[in-house]
Amino acid sequence: MEAYLRGDHAAFRELFDRYSAQVLRMTRRHLGSDDQAREVVQQTFFQLHAARNDFRQGARLRPWLLTIAMNLVREHWRRQKRRKMTSLDPETRAAPAPERGPIEAQQRVEMLRAALATLPDSQREVVELHWFQELPFAEVARIVGTSEGAVRVRAHRAYARLKELLAERVR
Repeated sequence: MEAYLRGDHAAFRELFDRYSAQVLRMTRRHLGSDDQAREVVQQTFFQLHAARNDFRQGARLRPWLLTIAMNLVREHWRRQKRRKMTSLDPETRAAPAPERGPIEAQQRVEMLRAALATLPDSQREVVELHWFQELPFAEVARIVGTSEGAVRVRAHRAYARLKELLAERVR
């Protein structure tokens, strides 16, 4: 990032190559659509470029970049809540996701997604960043803009609630 700030345009390409796959995985999980996730990745790097002078030298880039991406994901969902639209054209509707394994595995994934969807946004975000992105609590705290202790509490409550929900659904 420091090289990019000094005007090295090849450094931006290096940043994109290094971080775009991570941002894509995270946004895909939050959005559920490859096209929307790719668009958010592009917007993330546009915003990185636009806000490059706001980057604190010596700071870690990854949390800053993931924060930009998560803000864009939140903005996407806010826009979606304001205008619910469904295409009537069968060619533009999203095709159902193909089964990617045994029926039981697919059912487990669906149960987990449904259970995650019931969590408050703050808890779900922490679970996805810590568990799925495998980020340490300190980095999750920087991304969501709160203390590490608060993140740990959210995670604990979320995991306990998920355990309850999944136990109920298995019965």
